[in-house]
Amino acid sequence: MTRIVAGAAGGRRLKVPPGETTRPTSERVREALFSALEAAGAVSGGRVLDLYAGSGALGLEAASRGAAQVVLVEAARAAAATARANAAALGLEGVRVVHERVERFLASPGAVLEGGWDLVLLDPPYAVGEEELAGVLAAAAPLLAEGATVVVERSSRSPEPRWPQPPGEVRRRRYGETSVWTARC
Repeated sequence: MTRIVAGAAGGRRLKVPPGETTRPTSERVREALFSALEAAGAVSGGRVLDLYAGSGALGLEAASRGAAQVVLVEAARAAAATARANAAALGLEGVRVVHERVERFLASPGAVLEGGWDLVLLDPPYAVGEEELAGVLAAAAPLLAEGATVVVERSSRSPEPRWPQPPGEVRRRRYGETSVWTARC
């Protein structure tokens, strides 16, 4: 069962896309991640971009915890439909779902936000290679607000993502088979 951990929609259940094409972030990982992000002031009132959104669990967690604007980007039709259903069921303000490939979205005018994105969450399928991920990070870099936070979730066997420019601070936390890199830009 996947559910929102805390905030306005805390405890509410989320649907997951059918099949095995997505890998929802575990509740334990989301709880630890968002506790750290909230402590750093990276969520409340922020503009959040959730790339490879799947069911929308990460972005919807941010919305539940007070993010002002959240865009969920997902290429898989079934996953985008699930994210859209989850967003509608929770009724959180400022959430939008975009059914499009991440690379295409980042190159579109819809990705440009006045003032930039404050928090970017990337939880790509493990099949996404390091080169592809590096390209996505490079495409997202010019869209970031000053002092933005970028979070990348990968397999613990994956190397650290290749950042397009050296971030100010990078932290890696391991949760079993999952590693989460948090970079302040």
